[in-house]
Amino acid sequence: MTTETSNPTASVTLKDLQTENPRWCTACGDFGILMGMKRFMVDKKLSQITTVNVSGIGCSGRTPNYMNTYGAHTIHGRPITFATGLALTRPDLQVFIHSGDGDALSIGGNHLIHGVNKNFNCVFLMYDNELYALTKSQSSPTTRKGHATNTQPSGTFMDPLNAVRLVLGIGASFVASTADWMPDHLAKTLEAAYDHKGFSFVHISQRCPHFDPNNFAHKETNWFSFLTHEKGIAPDKRIADKAALTPHDPSNLQDAFRFAADDRRYFGLFYRDSNKPVYDQIMRDMVKNAKPKNRANILDKFGINDQA
Repeated sequence: MTTETSNPTASVTLKDLQTENPRWCTACGDFGILMGMKRFMVDKKLSQITTVNVSGIGCSGRTPNYMNTYGAHTIHGRPITFATGLALTRPDLQVFIHSGDGDALSIGGNHLIHGVNKNFNCVFLMYDNELYALTKSQSSPTTRKGHATNTQPSGTFMDPLNAVRLVLGIGASFVASTADWMPDHLAKTLEAAYDHKGFSFVHISQRCPHFDPNNFAHKETNWFSFLTHEKGIAPDKRIADKAALTPHDPSNLQDAFRFAADDRRYFGLFYRDSNKPVYDQIMRDMVKNAKPKNRANILDKFGINDQA
């Protein structure tokens, strides 16, 4: 998500971005995502006054409260609609959307489809802990099959929705995946997403130790691979020598689908298309190039004929 204006001389610090202490469960993956966002903002020297964090409802929805930037905690499943308005009217802003797996894929699934299709300029962070956590552990669209939840105590009976494969199928121009426990990779992924012009979809595997402590084996590396390429995202430097590396050209959509559909988890840049038209830019160009009209004549055809 590149923008028309930026502040390369800004000297924002982690302390500058601090607000109240986050109210998440102990060891929640959201802490890592929040710190990744702050690290990214400091590294890119983003201005606090031109950065806007937008969220829906869920644990991820609290993120704007913990970032000392402009922000909006909107309604369930609707952060994309709010962010679209910002992108259309304020091209000088850096817009980040924070949405959980339920917020993004259930009640907000239709908005995600059209947000991806419009390709308006933003970075969309999908926090995926694979359940509804704020409402105390109900099945979500991404809950793994067989996992017991409050709504399906004997175990979920459907295969989970594959978010990466879904957005690739919709036609996303930027698709990447990372994890809350990979601080370097997370920050670099956000940087790559920010540098892309259009709707940048970032899938984040997020731990929920309170309701699902065994979901992600974050201390092990045998279950995932990093996608690597000179135009991709470098593996997390802390575990790069322990994890498998898989070469992948992010311009190859067919291979992106193949990796997304694999049972093995992949982290990195799946796909990027810098040539896809950007909705907000199209709309601004239309307004700029529109021929002026005499406002006095706009309503003439609706006039009342009193001689009838």
